Amino acid sequence: MEYYFSKTITGSFDEAVSKVTEALDSEGFGIITRIIMHEKLKEKLGVDFKKYVILGACNPPLAYKALLAEDKIGTMLPCNVLVIEQGRDKVEVAAVNPVASMSAVRNPSLGDVAGDVTGRLKRVIEKLQ
Repeated sequence: MEYYFSKTITGSFDEAVSKVTEALDSEGFGIITRIIMHEKLKEKLGVDFKKYVILGACNPPLAYKALLAEDKIGTMLPCNVLVIEQGRDKVEVAAVNPVASMSAVRNPSLGDVAGDVTGRLKRVIEKLQ
């Protein structure tokens, strides 16, 4: 089982970030963290890196269900969604596969929540054009 799923779309990097944010919103996710990796790598290491943003997406009702089932599941929250510039007008979007990551936790009550989150994140990726 893959630990992520992804899709490559065409358009500018900024357009892709906007499209991903809208698609996440349509599935009940808000962005609670935004890490602009290429800027951090430049700041901390002085290196140039392709445009790379990590969006921390959270669906509050599903996060709450997961936390009630397993209070340490917060180590895997929020769900990370990557937006990566792979070339001129070529952007890859990748999302964590919660079923794969939560399978490390031996708590069967997380299965339904992980499946729901995975389905929503897959739909987000599929919607992107």
